Amino acid sequence: MIEIFDGAMGTMLQRSGLKAGACPELMNVENPDAVRKIHRAYIDAGSTIIETNTFGASSLKLEHYGLETRTRELNLAAVKIAKSAGSVKVAASMGPTGKFIAPLGDLDFEDAYKNFYEQAGALAEGGADFLIIETCIDIQEMRAALLAAHDACNLPVICQLSYSEDGRTVTGTDPQTAAVILEAMGADIIGVNCSLGPEQLVPVVKILAENCRVPVSVQPNAGMPYLENGVTKFPMDARTFGSWAPKLIEAGATYLGGCCGTTPDHIRELARAVKNCTESARKFDSTLKLASRSKTVAIDKNLPTVLIGERINPTGRKKLAAEIREGSLLGVKKDAVNQVKAGAQILDVNMGVGGIDQPKMMAQAVREISQITDAPLSIDTSDEKSLEAALRIYPGRALINSVSFEPERIAKFLPLAKKYGAAILVLPLTEKGVPKTAAERVEVAGKIIDAAKKIGLRDGDFLLDALVMTISADASACLEVLQTLKLYREIFGYPTTMGLSNISFGLPNRPLINATFFAMSLAAGLDAPIMNPYDENMQNALKASAALLGKDANGLNFSKLVVQTAAPVAEKKISGDILAQI
Repeated sequence: MIEIFDGAMGTMLQRSGLKAGACPELMNVENPDAVRKIHRAYIDAGSTIIETNTFGASSLKLEHYGLETRTRELNLAAVKIAKSAGSVKVAASMGPTGKFIAPLGDLDFEDAYKNFYEQAGALAEGGADFLIIETCIDIQEMRAALLAAHDACNLPVICQLSYSEDGRTVTGTDPQTAAVILEAMGADIIGVNCSLGPEQLVPVVKILAENCRVPVSVQPNAGMPYLENGVTKFPMDARTFGSWAPKLIEAGATYLGGCCGTTPDHIRELARAVKNCTESARKFDSTLKLASRSKTVAIDKNLPTVLIGERINPTGRKKLAAEIREGSLLGVKKDAVNQVKAGAQILDVNMGVGGIDQPKMMAQAVREISQITDAPLSIDTSDEKSLEAALRIYPGRALINSVSFEPERIAKFLPLAKKYGAAILVLPLTEKGVPKTAAERVEVAGKIIDAAKKIGLRDGDFLLDALVMTISADASACLEVLQTLKLYREIFGYPTTMGLSNISFGLPNRPLINATFFAMSLAAGLDAPIMNPYDENMQNALKASAALLGKDANGLNFSKLVVQTAAPVAEKKISGDILAQI
């Protein structure tokens, strides 16, 4: 079913006497009839959902007018007015704070959360049908608002970001990444509003629709805004605006409306245009996708191998452990940047050092790494508080490393994955220890997946670990890993991972064993190895295997590697020949 939102509230309030610089939301109590008339005009024009006059009715926004103590009053009044305007659904509007969350600005994440929690609670108390968080330009602020909305009430939540002409939000998030993060966190409808006209938003809607299962909404401006004599104007007339409806629906939208510059006339033409339209068929694949603020990384058997960098881990690294214990993250940040340069696409982050405030240090590490690299993060911890501290502050979709079939992990880690939209690394361990055979590991992995699905996780949320043991202690260790990888692919179809170096522990020439094992594992179905990206032998094995497994068309990347490696040798030989002649 195609739903029609209303259009601009601010534009109409100005026509109803709102003075420049005055608080729009104050009209909810000082001139409720004017607000009600605007709602009725949109309903008469064909809106099936109207938005409350609460875009700026959070305490942080109302502070500008000295009205922060009246937050609940203004929000309750707004919902009451909207509900009295007609028998349509009411979406309660929640706009941005106008501030950036640290470290991009000076607003603390928890202060943003409290701001939205207060407003969401009042809007739900008033009887709204939806919450609509809109016009956000920062995915972190949207995350804070969505978490607050879920904690404050049980209403469906619509999340709409605003994008610039380059296809990204002001803080760098693209539509694919937004869809991945927000759907995983439980947004009921994902969309876009403001900033651009309908023509510019068609491709944005298409990308959103291709990367989430939930309905997609779009509320464009009346064309691209321009300044005339210091006044912002919108050029698109109502008929032209409505004519874009079929293309927006074809791109995947089923909730359509207007934003700045649109009026009941624009919505009337929009409603008229959609009468002969039907929902577009959408295709969605359940590929595992992780995301940072500005980048999505997909892991799948049909995609190139994804490297998970293992170096941000103090285990066995005395210098790094000492730095972390002293409160320094210099080595952590160097490894983050250098691993990405070496080819790591995801970074595993472990702050397991004794004698520190681990949750605080984990949150700090996640915050700082997120500032200097766009690689998605894997949060590697066995501590519930450290895990939540990291997931709460991370402006993306992280991987939890790891969830085993142990009562405490199942009870504590899975709800955190659901709440914060994280994927999980499924580690087939039990209270009794490591299952020795591939069949046993598959059985345990299945139990973890079943438990995860019971609380709402689904296909696209799992990365399966094959559990590498050492061949010096168990002659069948390698064979069981290879069989586990094959069974994972046959039975579950989910992507796979594992740490590699444990296979050679206690043996001579470990690099040779590791590289050979790596190649064999890639052939058996390994998709995302956890490894040291600085290891040249492993990198060479990866590139050679990619060519042999058909993931490097005609061996082009492998050929480039050979040329790059051989070039210095050739240059040296030429130089030597010249010197010999002199």
